[in-house]
Amino acid sequence: MEEQFAQIISAIGEDLNREGLIDTPKRAAKAFKFLNNGYEKTLKEVLNGAIFTADSEDMVIVKDIELYSLCEHHLLPFIGKCHVGYLPRGKVLGLSKVARLIDMYARRLQIQEQLTKQIADAVMEAIDARGVAVVIEAKHLCMMMRGVEKQNSVMTTSCMLGAFRKEISTRSEFLNLINRPHS
Repeated sequence: MEEQFAQIISAIGEDLNREGLIDTPKRAAKAFKFLNNGYEKTLKEVLNGAIFTADSEDMVIVKDIELYSLCEHHLLPFIGKCHVGYLPRGKVLGLSKVARLIDMYARRLQIQEQLTKQIADAVMEAIDARGVAVVIEAKHLCMMMRGVEKQNSVMTTSCMLGAFRKEISTRSEFLNLINRPHS
């Protein structure tokens, strides 16, 4: 990968022997591997057994989880926040595991629509919830730095499964709760 980054840097007309660029191919390869380390993980490894029995059937929401991903079309970042809600059916996820499974899928080349669905499907698979809701709001550098160059645009995607799809009151409760200001 280091060699490919060296070729790319040379192809734009830069001098790889310039002081600031001498180690850039190595650093870029290391950074790119880190930004895409989700390919090295599985849902089972990420959850690491942190699924717990719970009597509650009430909605669980974890909101404003920051995420960073790379757009698969331009290899530019999109940055935002993810809100996850679920209705347990006897099992709940360890709190940090929600953030870790988001990272696992975000740290792959992605489109936001697919990322949203992958997170929802993973929560559903992990705990067989009665329903799962995922909303992602993100800014895409591929739209901000190039192309139409719109700095204030935010893309919002949602995936509603089970009770969140079937019951408008459940979906509305989730959407109202994630849109409430922090106290």
